[in-house]
Amino acid sequence: MVFSERLSLERRIRRVVLALLLCAQAGLGFSVAGQQEGTCEANGSLYFVGEWYFLDSDHCTQCECTTEGSACSRTECTSLPAACIHVSHYPTDCCPRCEKIGCEYRGVVYELGQNFQPSECEQCTCENDGIARCLVADCAPPPCVNPDYQPGKCCPECKEGPNCYVDASRSRVIPAGEPIWVDSCTKCRCHDGQDAGYWEGNRLATCSRLKNCTPEQPSTKKN
Repeated sequence: MVFSERLSLERRIRRVVLALLLCAQAGLGFSVAGQQEGTCEANGSLYFVGEWYFLDSDHCTQCECTTEGSACSRTECTSLPAACIHVSHYPTDCCPRCEKIGCEYRGVVYELGQNFQPSECEQCTCENDGIARCLVADCAPPPCVNPDYQPGKCCPECKEGPNCYVDASRSRVIPAGEPIWVDSCTKCRCHDGQDAGYWEGNRLATCSRLKNCTPEQPSTKKN
């Protein structure tokens, strides 16, 4: 008695399972191509209604599987910051990424708002738009013919004071100030701030020569 009741129960279970399988198959059905109705085929895979997925061929296109097929829309990438100086585009990402913002000036990267001095004569600021804007010192022409450029200083200095060349040969330098006799017949004076065109390329002294004067020759001693 027990054996027969057990067999009858197993038969009823098999009938229920078979009925469920038949119902599921009838509900899904099959298309001519063999694809189950109620699914979408993309990326070499099947997606059920309600599933979302990105296209392998375009990571910016996202689709939803619907009863009428795939409904897709493309993501529009937002613009990167104006101060972005390092952009990365990973293969699995739709849009590029900004990895670093700041200013790049002569191969060096500076933070936004940072003040820096790339040279002795420049003072720069990294602006919020990613552009480094600089002020360049305007040095006045040095009042000497042998200016000295010191490390860390923008403008040159005249360590020996203002001076100029006696003539175009530029073989002799005299200090500025009072007129100087360069020989027994010639007196020269460097230009100063009261002269027109002072230090605008004129580094030669103004000289006057006595009339009918023959410069004395340096004496030579004979042994």
